Amino acid sequence: MLKKIPKILSPQLVKTLMEMGHGDEIVIADANFPSHSCSSNVIRADGLTGTDILEALLELFPLDSYSEQQLFLMKVVPGDDYKPVIWEKYKNLLHRSGEPNTIGFLDRFSFYERARQAYAVIATGEEALYANIILKKGVVK
Repeated sequence: MLKKIPKILSPQLVKTLMEMGHGDEIVIADANFPSHSCSSNVIRADGLTGTDILEALLELFPLDSYSEQQLFLMKVVPGDDYKPVIWEKYKNLLHRSGEPNTIGFLDRFSFYERARQAYAVIATGEEALYANIILKKGVVK
């Protein structure tokens, strides 16, 4: 056991975060996301929500202040009459963290393609639709 590391972060996830360098990206994926199709580096977090994981990650994970956008969300597919409530929850967590948090929006297949290039995918049990988020790692100052 270590101090100050959120208890919901598994040893595998903490190791992955430590391995990542400046500019590397990690996906927090909802329960519908094709995690294993997009990445060979999938960390299971089935009992946790996207907000649980995001809040815990922001304790340890600096966002990239040198990039125009530090995070990416998946745009709602045209024709889906849906407003993702979870986006506001994410924005509130980001605001409270004090980290830079300019959000980019990618269409579904562009999001999947970017996820394929990510260092890892965290497969959560999040049931909210459009809860997938990509974070770009910054530097510790």
